[in-house]
Amino acid sequence: MTTAVIVGTQWGDEGKGKIVDLLTRDADFIVRFQGGNNAGHTLVVDGRKYIFHLIPSGILYEDKVCAIGNGVIIDPAVLLEEIDRLREMGRPVSGDQLLISEHAHLITAYHKVLDQAQEDGRSPKDKIGTTGRGIGPCYVDKVGRQGIRMGDILDEGLLRDKIAANLEEKNFLFTKKFGLSPLSFDEVFAPLMDQVEQLAPHIVNVSVVLDDARKQGRNILFEGAQGAQLDIDHGTYPYVTSSNTVAGNACTGSGFGPAHIDSVIGVIKAYTTRVGAGPLPTELTDEVGDQLQEKGGEFGATTGRRRRCGWLDGVVARDAVRINGITGLALTKLDVLSGQKTVRIATRYKCRDAVVTSMPARVSEIEAAQPEYIDVPGWSEDISGVRAFADLPRAAREYVRRIEEITGVEVTLVSVGPDRAQTMLLKNPFDEK
Repeated sequence: MTTAVIVGTQWGDEGKGKIVDLLTRDADFIVRFQGGNNAGHTLVVDGRKYIFHLIPSGILYEDKVCAIGNGVIIDPAVLLEEIDRLREMGRPVSGDQLLISEHAHLITAYHKVLDQAQEDGRSPKDKIGTTGRGIGPCYVDKVGRQGIRMGDILDEGLLRDKIAANLEEKNFLFTKKFGLSPLSFDEVFAPLMDQVEQLAPHIVNVSVVLDDARKQGRNILFEGAQGAQLDIDHGTYPYVTSSNTVAGNACTGSGFGPAHIDSVIGVIKAYTTRVGAGPLPTELTDEVGDQLQEKGGEFGATTGRRRRCGWLDGVVARDAVRINGITGLALTKLDVLSGQKTVRIATRYKCRDAVVTSMPARVSEIEAAQPEYIDVPGWSEDISGVRAFADLPRAAREYVRRIEEITGVEVTLVSVGPDRAQTMLLKNPFDEK
C-alpha cells in the first residue's frame, strides 16, 4: 500500500489535475480533500478537454474509485451537472465509482447570495476577488456549527429544521444589512429535495472506506485544490481561499490517519500566476508577462478570468516545501518558457530595510517586497514534443536543476504540454515501496 498527496505550491492553477490524472493509473482510490467548486482542474486526454470542479480528476479511469472527502464543500447542482456531463460524454458514474462523504458540507442558495453581497459591499481596494459561489459563507457556517452536511439531506425533518434556522439569520442580513429581498424556505429546500434521490447512492462514510482500502493494501492518491499561498492559515491572507490547501489537510479533510501518508508531490508551474486580487511579488506587467499569459493560455478554468503572470518565485516555492513537507516536485508548463532569451527566478525579497527568504505575514509587507533574481539562460527550441528528460535543451535542464537547488527538493516529473503524453515521469511515488 502506498499513499501520495498532490498539492499546489503557488496560488493554484499549477496543473494539478493533469498530474493527478497521470498518477491515477497506479492508484486504486483518488480522494479530493478540500475546497469547493471555486477550483477547477482541466485535463486533456487524446485531444479532448475535460474540466472538473468537484469530482476528482481520476474519474476518467473506469476501474478507479473516486471519493469526495469531508473537507470539501459541495454545491449539489454543480456536482450533478458534472455527473450528467460525464454521462453525456459516454462515461456514466456509478455509486461504486464516486463516493461522497456524509460529513461534507453543502452550499445552499443563501450561501451564494451572501457571498456576492459581501463582495459587492467591499470598497474596490478591499475586494477579495471571490468567485461568488458561496464558498466562504459555507465554511463560516461549518465552523459556526450550523452547517448542513450531505448526510443531513437523507433526513427530511432534520433538513427542514436546519434550513429554517439558518434562513432566519441569513434573511436578517439580506434585508437589514444589504437591502436585499429575503429568500423563501422553498427556494432553498425544494432544490435539495429534488437532488436527494440522485445523490443518495453516493453518500457513505469515506473515512471508513479509506481505512478498509489501506488495510487491503490499496494505493491511495489525495488530490488538493488551489495552492499553498491560498491556504487560509499560511497564504497571503486575506487574499486566500476559505480552507486549508496544504498537505496536512489531506488527513483532516478525508478522515485518514497522518501516519499512513508516504509522499507529498508539490505541483509547481515553471513561472508564477495568480487569479484575482492579492499580492504577486514577481508579477510582470510588460510584454514578457503578456507572452506568458498568451502562450500559457492563462485563463481560469472556473471563472475564465485572466491570470496575472510573473517569473518563478523561489520564496513561494520554499514556503510550499516547508509547509507541506514536499518530497518531490512536479514541474508543469516548462514549454511555455521556450523562446525567452533569459529566464529569471526570484530567490529572496528585499522588504524595506530587511532581506527575507520566506513570505512575510502582512500584506503590506508583501506589497512592498522587491524580488531579487538569479538569471538563467533561456532556450529557443520547441520542447512540447520531447519525451525524455535527457533530450531537453541543456538550458532547460539547467533551469530544472536550479529549481531543485533553490527548493532542496528533486523534480520528479516534468510536463511540456497539456496532454497526458506530454509528460516525463522521472520518479513514480507508487514505485517507492
